[in-house]
Amino acid sequence: MKLRRFLLGGGLLLATAVFLSACGVLQEPEAASAPIEAVPLVIETLTAAVEPESDTAVTNTTGPVIFQIDPAQSQVRFELDEDLRGSRITVVGTTDQVAGELAVDLSNPAATQVGVIQINARTLATDNNFRNRAIQNEILQTGAYEYITFTPTAVTGLPASVNIGDTVTFTIVGDLTIRDVSNQVTFTVQATAVSANQLSGTATAAVNRGDYGLQIPSVPNVANVEEEVELIITFVANAS
Repeated sequence: MKLRRFLLGGGLLLATAVFLSACGVLQEPEAASAPIEAVPLVIETLTAAVEPESDTAVTNTTGPVIFQIDPAQSQVRFELDEDLRGSRITVVGTTDQVAGELAVDLSNPAATQVGVIQINARTLATDNNFRNRAIQNEILQTGAYEYITFTPTAVTGLPASVNIGDTVTFTIVGDLTIRDVSNQVTFTVQATAVSANQLSGTATAAVNRGDYGLQIPSVPNVANVEEEVELIITFVANAS
């Protein structure tokens, strides 16, 4: 009888191990191929000088200035709720591997251009290694799709001018690509002109997992994973 129980218990453990391995939580994900770098943004330069409107306004004689997101001072995170062992929790995943460029003329903000924003999905991490492996191996399939990209198509809601210290709210519409699926997404942005050489801000958007075919593996103790995922990019961008 004891031998039978031992064999049954061993079989259950083996089956569990096989199941977990099959759903990706025991497989080591692919590491990031390299530190993230921005896709260069090409802009047309202007030569006309602009009179400052006040002592704090910016005089820009060369047109837009390219600002580059600094990964060391920036972060991307996602948030969604799930039931874990019967308790409702908020899952938060983060990475500092985000890059992109913006072309900004503070004397003419409406001409702002935003380049492709890249996020290295292989570096996203939550507080649980099993969850991280499931996210990377099964959900985002980061071995094949290392980067999540956002390609802006329109920037709207910017004011006529911005002074140093001003905080402005505007929207960026573009195509968010996760794995091999792209959908139009709108980010709401709050940005501050910290100085003539630095911008900081936060961009937020909400996406539905189903729109990208992101299915949650069936694993023990996890249930009722929220469909809507909130994306937050907190950034510092420096003039390059």
